[in-house]
Amino acid sequence: MDYARFFQDAVDTLKNERRYRTFAEIERDTARFPHAIWHTPQGKRDIVIWCSNDYLGMGCHEAVVEAMCTTARQTGAGAGGTRNISGNSHAVVELEAELADLHGKEAGLVFTSGYVSNQTGIATLARLIPDCLILSDALNHNSMIEGVRQAGRDKVVFRHNDLAHLEELLRAAGERPKLIVFESIYSMDGDVAPIGAICDLAERYGAMTYLDEVHAVGMYGPRGAGVAERDGVMHRIDVIEGTLGKAFGVVGGYITGTRAVMDAVRSYAPGFIFTTALPPAVAAAAAASVRHLKASPNERTRQQAQVAKVKRALDLAGLPQLVTDTHIVPIMVGDAEACKAASDMLLAEHGIYIQPINYPTVPRGTERLRITPGPFHDDALIAHLAHALTDVWSRLGLGFVKRAQAAE
Repeated sequence: MDYARFFQDAVDTLKNERRYRTFAEIERDTARFPHAIWHTPQGKRDIVIWCSNDYLGMGCHEAVVEAMCTTARQTGAGAGGTRNISGNSHAVVELEAELADLHGKEAGLVFTSGYVSNQTGIATLARLIPDCLILSDALNHNSMIEGVRQAGRDKVVFRHNDLAHLEELLRAAGERPKLIVFESIYSMDGDVAPIGAICDLAERYGAMTYLDEVHAVGMYGPRGAGVAERDGVMHRIDVIEGTLGKAFGVVGGYITGTRAVMDAVRSYAPGFIFTTALPPAVAAAAAASVRHLKASPNERTRQQAQVAKVKRALDLAGLPQLVTDTHIVPIMVGDAEACKAASDMLLAEHGIYIQPINYPTVPRGTERLRITPGPFHDDALIAHLAHALTDVWSRLGLGFVKRAQAAE
């Protein structure tokens, strides 16, 4: 039996569909972010990262790095085990308190990644609710979809951000327990959920709410608690999930809610019980980042200004950006091969790193480059980005669009 053939055939399928992913070997530099070093067979090259989920550059912030280094020197590199055995460090407990405070909840629970917090969090919550019906937005992240699937409960999918469809499904569900799972910001299209209106429906039909704020925490609201804080509805959400690996710049995931809900998940979730805890150094770094962004609006203000400049520059260049109200700037390509070619040309010829977004992350025919401007992308880098994209678009014969705004 040629087992290796099965795997090679699977890889060949991706290559034939122009969906095979290659990874650039990149070395970040805390003093120069978003500049980085690209390691190539020909040697090292300086590049600029334009697609990082370290949205505010907090992974390079002096206080965050120092907290990690100091704690690692004091407590070591690892956690020592699961939380149930020997990994329940003081640093992790402090981090959970910071996160509960951030979202105005009674308690928090930290996981090893945002993916795990969704996957195991949703599955555990739904399994603990007898006869639970899960109502899931059509564009929810894969981690949420897996959590819904692993719950083993009945589910229905409502059309993306479609309140009328959601209400129709809630009404049809009758008096049985219901859990609505949705995101605040959807990372591929950059659009925002009508959180307050979903809460209205949840209250009217007796449903519990679970909100994924991974692309919003640190970024929106007076203290960076997310879109729900910005919109004044955070107190109406039962469970708020977030990540430590995007705007907070470290790694890990979490959920927040009542003490009873957090204690139940802690006690029953396999993805929490049976995995090694976050190392204390990681937890300390994350807590430092959360504390900083609670008090400092500077990173958010600067980032929002630079996002607006990027959108303006792309608009003036006639590049086909998908208009959003958020920090996510998709440039639409619509073809997997062209998307990969554009990404390769930007990196090789212009020193700009933007990964292609292809199926299954987005539907076929909606392939794109996803740009995430940060506070350290200065005006010169923005001008360089617009010039490079214009050059690549012209040479690949990709379509330009009429400018939405006239040049001043």
